[in-house]
Amino acid sequence: MTHSVQLLGISNAIVDVLAHIEDDFLDRIGAIPGSMTLIDRERAAEIYSMMGPATEMSGGSVANTIAGFANLGGSAAYIGRVRADQLGTIFNHDMRSLGIDIRLKAAADGAPTARSHVLITADGQRTMQTYLGACTELCRSDISDKTMGNPKAALIEGYVWDLPDGPALTQKAIEIAGQNGTTVALSLSDSFCVERHRASFEHAIRNGVDVVVADEDEVNALLQTETFEESLLALRDYDNLFAVTRSEKGSVIVHGDEKIVQPASPVEEIIDTTGAGDAYTAGFLFGWVNDYPLAECARLGTFCGTTVIQQVGARIEPGLMDSYRAQ
Repeated sequence: MTHSVQLLGISNAIVDVLAHIEDDFLDRIGAIPGSMTLIDRERAAEIYSMMGPATEMSGGSVANTIAGFANLGGSAAYIGRVRADQLGTIFNHDMRSLGIDIRLKAAADGAPTARSHVLITADGQRTMQTYLGACTELCRSDISDKTMGNPKAALIEGYVWDLPDGPALTQKAIEIAGQNGTTVALSLSDSFCVERHRASFEHAIRNGVDVVVADEDEVNALLQTETFEESLLALRDYDNLFAVTRSEKGSVIVHGDEKIVQPASPVEEIIDTTGAGDAYTAGFLFGWVNDYPLAECARLGTFCGTTVIQQVGARIEPGLMDSYRAQ
């Protein structure tokens, strides 16, 4: 079968507004250093007006993965909801500039485009104040044969289950993918998200999801285990491919009786761990859709994740595949 693109992402569309700030700025807005706080529309506008010069770019977990995948040389598409406002224009323009096919038009009305104010102090620590806005209005009717197309793989963000229409739209996406021969990958997002939706995640994994990408804590939460060793035993009961990151312990790929342990790469200095998992997923799925052996997928994912934590910002930059091949 000929696929329209290699990878389609479905997720919360969020604009990252990144600014370097003094420590007292956090005191002024009452933010705990290193925290992520959900805020309302009025508070978002207030903080935005208080910030100095900032960099604005498309963000959100799976959106970062899709952007990184495109910069590795993959063909990609994206489904996420933004408003036809300043930040929505920035999000769509940024993604399109990477060659990504945006499948939804910006909404003419409704809530403003979601944004995360990423406040970076001198020590490199990030404090995030996030307004979800328009991304929460993604709904079942946005998922169709036309918007889905027939990608080789579709990556669904676990956070989508938090949306009012999230379970319905993800179920529809899984059904269309099954009809079109599209592999479905699920990112578990974070362990708290897994705890909120464990039963729904379990149902999806048993009924249509082919690949699960997650970190160790998220897999333990899904399987309700205390240790990763217990999780490995529990995964014997699954037919899915699991790609599990373990920070400094590397990653483990499990598919039936096959298990691949990928050690972590040496790191001279960790600058910013934000987006390491998103970058790993981009590298792993780039390898997977290009029919690399699983061990090679794991090595590429590790290379991408290791590169990202040694820079400011969560995005894989163009040309990284050249560096990987030159190793």
